[in-house]
Amino acid sequence: MAQGRVLLIAGSDSSGGAGLEAGQKVLAAHGCYAMTATTALTVQNTTGVKGIHVIPAEFVERQVEACLDDVGADVVTTGMLAAADTIEVIARQVVKHKVHTLVVDPVWFHPASSDNSLFSSLLVSARSLPVVNFIRQVMVSTSGAQLLPREAIQGLSQHLLPLTTVLTPNIPEARLILAEGSKSSSVPRQPREISSVADVEAMGRQIQALGPEWVLVKGGHLPFRADMTVAQTEAERQVVVDVLVGPGQYVLRVESPWQESTNTHGTGCSLAAAISSGLATGRDVPSSVRTACRYIEAGIRTAPNLGSGHGPLGHFHSTYNLLFSPGYFVEYLLDRPDVRDVWKKFVYHPFVMALGDGTLPLESFKGYIIQDYLYLIHFARANALASYKAKNVDDISRSSKIVQHIMHELKLHINYCKSFGIPVAVMRATEEKQACTAYTRYVLDVGQSDDWLALQMALPPCLLGYGAAAKMLHAHPQTRRDEGNAYWPWIQNYVADDFVQAVKLGSQLLEDNMRLQSPSRIEELVKIFIHATKMEIGFWEMFPYKQAAS
Repeated sequence: MAQGRVLLIAGSDSSGGAGLEAGQKVLAAHGCYAMTATTALTVQNTTGVKGIHVIPAEFVERQVEACLDDVGADVVTTGMLAAADTIEVIARQVVKHKVHTLVVDPVWFHPASSDNSLFSSLLVSARSLPVVNFIRQVMVSTSGAQLLPREAIQGLSQHLLPLTTVLTPNIPEARLILAEGSKSSSVPRQPREISSVADVEAMGRQIQALGPEWVLVKGGHLPFRADMTVAQTEAERQVVVDVLVGPGQYVLRVESPWQESTNTHGTGCSLAAAISSGLATGRDVPSSVRTACRYIEAGIRTAPNLGSGHGPLGHFHSTYNLLFSPGYFVEYLLDRPDVRDVWKKFVYHPFVMALGDGTLPLESFKGYIIQDYLYLIHFARANALASYKAKNVDDISRSSKIVQHIMHELKLHINYCKSFGIPVAVMRATEEKQACTAYTRYVLDVGQSDDWLALQMALPPCLLGYGAAAKMLHAHPQTRRDEGNAYWPWIQNYVADDFVQAVKLGSQLLEDNMRLQSPSRIEELVKIFIHATKMEIGFWEMFPYKQAAS
């Protein structure tokens, strides 16, 4: 069964910071597949909600059923439900499709509500400036409206909470659930005064008795002192504590440093989606909750500071923004501004062009072939080292195959020299030139001092470079393709199937691994590639590429 499928049932936030839009960003950041059922359209930005258009419950149900009938869901997550009949149809679909995991974020009011009738009783026992200030702030707008009437809140307690795996109220929402939702229960429950974390836990236990398997009471609106008592002044705010209560006597307290920030728009929606992503990919509830709380804390800390009100989180703080699509790293690499000119200088070097038109001095070619023979011995060593440093059979096999290709290339070099009357003994006895020694020892040093992937980035300038140079010459209009060009066979060797296959192996190895690297790591590896390419240019420079003037 596929994992990572999450159905979000919530309102749409036109500013993108909360609701469905935030949930989809969170799920994308966690590698999950998001589906949506829209319960309401809102006109809002970071300063507040300007208008709400409720979607009929029947249409919401059709959206939910369309997703569950076809794709299915590992987790269903609800946010703003907008109406009592919407709650009933969602409960019906959850039962019908035997949804095993339901995360409910009880969103009661939009951020600019002016109706404080339901919160008035909560102020009496708050005894906390943070809570009082929060409630006053969310009710300051003159155009706000209550998202759910009292009967809807009671309906949620009756229909949805008994089906809920994880309920995620903040403290004001938790008070409201106890004040209104418990009216449908035979056991009355009243909001209690909060002076410590133990009181938050007790509140979670009361709500859990209404039906949810797990209750996470979010503490962002009620910061604590270091001794876990409620902060009474701004200066005392040090810790935020999210309290998870579960089956039996299970309790988890997730402590995070208090952050003085206005970038908190959509924290509840984002947290619920983050918890859902963990559950959808196989984590248990405590692990999913702890990881989600850390994700939100970092999201506030790395927020992009958008808008003039309460801005959105930095949803993608833990994802890597690759500048290339998977399978196209080599294309991206060779087109980078810092690589492009160096690569062009290498591939179109006058030495290479002289091979194409046949004007390269023969003595230069002889010297080059011998030095390249000596180079290839060390190149084989480097690939053998890469095979040794590899951690899986596929990478070991690819490096081993490249060594076999090098062995074939060495034989071609020996045959070249044999045609020139140069025996193998002379080739082996020839002293390496400085450019050859510098290049080969650089590659081997990278292999010894750095990791496997760094070594792989030091090797491609030779492998990919010769393939690119030969391909260019093979198609170049000034290349001589007859017996008058002694170097035409050299060009043909590097466009032959054997070498093309080696290039494909080396390229695929990079493609498979580079998409897994962070941007900073990619920058480090590109620098190795550039330096090795400059070493290749130095190799061309060892011998004259023009006929000496008579």
